[in-house]
Amino acid sequence: MGLVGKIFPLYGMIGLGYIASRGLHVARESIAPLLIYIISPVVVFAASLNVTISLEVLGFPWFMFGVSAALCLFFYWVGKFFWEDATRNIFAFSAGTGNTGYFGIPLAMLLFEPEVANLYIFTMLASLLYESTIGFYIIARGQYTFRQSLLKVARLPSLYAMHLGLVCNYMGWFPSESLMDFMEYFKGTFAILGMMMVGMGLKGVREKGMDFTFVGMTFVTKFVVWPLVVFGLIYLDQTWLGLLNDALYKVMFIFAVVPLAANAVSMAVLLKAAPEKASFAVLLSTLFSLVSIPLMSLIFLH
Repeated sequence: MGLVGKIFPLYGMIGLGYIASRGLHVARESIAPLLIYIISPVVVFAASLNVTISLEVLGFPWFMFGVSAALCLFFYWVGKFFWEDATRNIFAFSAGTGNTGYFGIPLAMLLFEPEVANLYIFTMLASLLYESTIGFYIIARGQYTFRQSLLKVARLPSLYAMHLGLVCNYMGWFPSESLMDFMEYFKGTFAILGMMMVGMGLKGVREKGMDFTFVGMTFVTKFVVWPLVVFGLIYLDQTWLGLLNDALYKVMFIFAVVPLAANAVSMAVLLKAAPEKASFAVLLSTLFSLVSIPLMSLIFLH
């Protein structure tokens, strides 16, 4: 019940987002740019400043980035057999990532010791790197040309915020304590607005209908393929390679069990790539995670 109680308030944010969209007529098209271009870069910059830099810490996010990119590209190919519109693009994007921020951070802090939680928070930047490069490009390709898609990737500020934060961290250039405290407010804002975006996207589900093929396929990628790939890599390393340690195994576990990424809704809205389908799939996967996360925790951690 402790785990369920920790994540349950996030479901309330989804409901508030739906109410804001239906009753207050809040436009999700106004919220998505705020999340992607203003709030997210501040959150990323602060996380990059606070991480303890080492060769292992810097290398592991790239490993997880490779896993995400490989799954995205594979399922982009698979998607051509099911859809001919932008649904294929948002499906491929969703296959390569998960809700590593809104769900992953509280989950890591609840299940693991602070050292592992801090390692996870930095490794989560792999999701940001994926979403800001290959993932964003794949979604953009649903509506834009090759050149236009690359230009949109180049304009994403979060990627530059991550590198700036790491440079300042390495050089020892830190903002004042009051400014660091102020940046903490952006984390809560990011989580609340991100989950409300899911609820806002549900307004169009009743109007445009539900794509159960899309929901089923995204569930397979997130709740079957991701755990199989991650646990397979852990088994391979434990049996043959010996390159990783228990702390990194725990970080990989979080990546494997979180639901679909709420950021998929923000980017789908921004790029006009099937946002209603993304919202419905994210909502169902979030509800399903109430059962799947405790079950996977019981299997993996005991």
